[in-house]
Amino acid sequence: MYLETQRTVIRDFCMEDVCGLQEIFGDAVTMKNVEPPYDVEKTRKFVREFCIEKSGAFAVEHKELGKLIGYILLKPFYEPDVFEIGWIFHRAYWRQGYAYECCSKVISHAFSKMNAHKLIAEAIDPIKSVGLMKKLGMKQEGIERQQTRDLDGKWADLYFYGLLKEEYEGEPCSYHSI
Repeated sequence: MYLETQRTVIRDFCMEDVCGLQEIFGDAVTMKNVEPPYDVEKTRKFVREFCIEKSGAFAVEHKELGKLIGYILLKPFYEPDVFEIGWIFHRAYWRQGYAYECCSKVISHAFSKMNAHKLIAEAIDPIKSVGLMKKLGMKQEGIERQQTRDLDGKWADLYFYGLLKEEYEGEPCSYHSI
């Protein structure tokens, strides 16, 4: 895949992205609501096996700097036309609209070119992640209370959001019409 936004290129990962992704996945603050920070070997294996071989995610490169600044998950979820979307961005680029800009582009691509019926996302972070899910037009589908543990070992709620193609395109959902 190759997509462009005003400030970024969203593309397939390559092995040359290991160092850039390590800068993101190796940062404890960035990974706080995800999983423990990765070491270089775990990042290398993840890029090779998941990002490249399984085509499970895309690299976000800053156009002007030529620097990897983000990771966007987009993979089938149970059904071939239902996809899970997720994102992790370098914290130096937080609160600047990059995640919204790039996820909006990927969502558009998923619905228009990949024939997605639905996109889903999950997070334990009720502020930043859920806020972005809502901004992207996703609707809350449920909360699994104290479903998982955070990195401190404390029980955390798991928030589920989804976006149907009909909602994205502004059409009334078929299950609402009688």
